[in-house]
Amino acid sequence: MSDKDVKALLYWEHLVHGFGKDSMPTVLRVGPYRFFFYSSDGRERPHVHVEAGEHSAKYWLSPPRRARTGGFAERELREIETLIAAHHDDLVEAWHGYFGTA
Repeated sequence: MSDKDVKALLYWEHLVHGFGKDSMPTVLRVGPYRFFFYSSDGRERPHVHVEAGEHSAKYWLSPPRRARTGGFAERELREIETLIAAHHDDLVEAWHGYFGTA
């Protein structure tokens, strides 16, 4: 998936799911992975939750590192970390846009 495709998908997810305060906004989908926030996450430092199937993980964004691995295999965690690194700026921007922080 090209960077242009990912940015288009981020925008599409924003339009479809919105960034309303009563939602769990999906900010990125790549393959089986859904990257999202909980509306109550704003009191914590920037992070993203990742789900695929029955598994769920949490990653801090600044600095990027694992917070919780939630059943993913090590190979999947490395893939998720690669995706977070590739889309880090967009994820941080989505965090600040949703929670109104800078």
